[in-house]
Amino acid sequence: MVNLDNDIKILYEDNHLLGVYKPPGMLIQGDKTGDLSLLDWAKAWIKKRYDKPGNVFLGLVHRLDRPVAGAALFARTSKAAARLSAQIRERTVEKIYWAVVHGTPSSSEGESRLYLARIRNKSIVTTPDNPSAKLAVLRYRVLESSFPFSLVEVILVTGRHHQIRCQLSAMGFPILGDFKYGSPQPLPQGAIALLSKRIICRHPTRNQDVVIESPMPENWPWPPA
Repeated sequence: MVNLDNDIKILYEDNHLLGVYKPPGMLIQGDKTGDLSLLDWAKAWIKKRYDKPGNVFLGLVHRLDRPVAGAALFARTSKAAARLSAQIRERTVEKIYWAVVHGTPSSSEGESRLYLARIRNKSIVTTPDNPSAKLAVLRYRVLESSFPFSLVEVILVTGRHHQIRCQLSAMGFPILGDFKYGSPQPLPQGAIALLSKRIICRHPTRNQDVVIESPMPENWPWPPA
């Protein structure tokens, strides 16, 4: 259960951008469950903070899976939404994740290039000639290892459905708690040990970079007990 007073944190705010910490288990955008989403929470927070009448505009420019925690970026103006979306298309937004995985990669750093296809709510590794195939690219490096787990930093180059979860699993290193992609070990509240650690983008109206950094989640499973 998400404790809104303690779990959600404002990481960055100005007239154009809002960076928010998303707790694991919270939707980033509403779905058929009707559960409170981070987008709806953030709109309500802005409305209350600035005593705004009517509807609040807040643009969702990227997504995080429900069991994933960490930094989420929203656009507070339509100009910011358009410019951030363009940056994401052009792959100039840097998205850095931390994951606790089973095992230890043989190389301390490297790149994974696989073709993924989405089947309902899961991605699978496939061949380039599959009509649904999309190239998925990420870079990784091992930050620390403590048998039988490792802490891995991942930089996304592309942005595919469940990309990090699927690719790390295909490499033989599923994310701790991620039953869907091969982890045999659960975490509380259905969380997985994947954190959106840092988002770096160009400010939509100023000639400078913005860095949105996530704190470590409560009960983050590193170092392992």
